[in-house]
Amino acid sequence: QVQLVESGGRLVQAGGSLRLSCEASGHAFHNYVMNWFRQAPGKEREFVATISWSGTTYYIDSVKGRFTISRDNAKNTVFLQMNSLKPEDTAVYYCNADGNDYGLGYYWGQGTQVTVSS
Repeated sequence: QVQLVESGGRLVQAGGSLRLSCEASGHAFHNYVMNWFRQAPGKEREFVATISWSGTTYYIDSVKGRFTISRDNAKNTVFLQMNSLKPEDTAVYYCNADGNDYGLGYYWGQGTQVTVSS
């Protein structure tokens, strides 16, 4: 079992920056691929970024060059640095731990609200 707790979301003006954190409890954090998703009002949840245990990353096109995902395996934490924020980045951001490659399950955090004002 893994429990994920996100933090760092708040109201920010367009062009500003935020750093989201997701702290994981439990064991074998390094065996999980860690992802960030987001869900805007009235829209489906969408994938934003992923990072493997070794640090390989991938982003959706709309955040490339603006967002950076990173992880600290010693602290069981994954981060999402968000720069040059736009109003369309407004959403609840969810942390996800994918341990299916090792039969460890798939887990979600409770989400943190990011609101970008124009």
